[in-house]
Amino acid sequence: MKIVKLILYILFGLMFVNAGLNKFFNYMPMPEFTEAQIKIFSAFTVITWLMPLIAVIEIIGGILFMNNRYRALGAIVVLPVMVGILVHHSVLEPSGLIIALVLMAINLLAIFDNWQKYQGLTSRTFKSDAADQCKAWCNQLKNRTSLIPPSLNP
Repeated sequence: MKIVKLILYILFGLMFVNAGLNKFFNYMPMPEFTEAQIKIFSAFTVITWLMPLIAVIEIIGGILFMNNRYRALGAIVVLPVMVGILVHHSVLEPSGLIIALVLMAINLLAIFDNWQKYQGLTSRTFKSDAADQCKAWCNQLKNRTSLIPPSLNP
């Protein structure tokens, strides 16, 4: 099962890297667009920074997704793009909905596989040496009558 997941994750990452690079170099032919899609893509071209941003996010997210160490980060980076793909295909182009659902399932599988890495983001308690040192320093300040250190106090 690990090999199957690894192959899925690498193919998923390669697909996003390919999609991002295609936004810069336009080496894959574009399909015929409907009238609604033409309106949306013309709005994307008016906002000149949007497509390069999406391309960079896809490339970085795809590279992170292929690396086991950074897959959790890659899955979160690619998730907003994946939601956009899913919404686009469910509203404007239902013929691609099945592939969008499969890709979303792979992304969610990666998120659930790495769920323990997100626990620090969702926990309410903050446990670290810095927090403990800060609390100790605050307690020392509360117990002092003067803010001047004892070694400097005349």
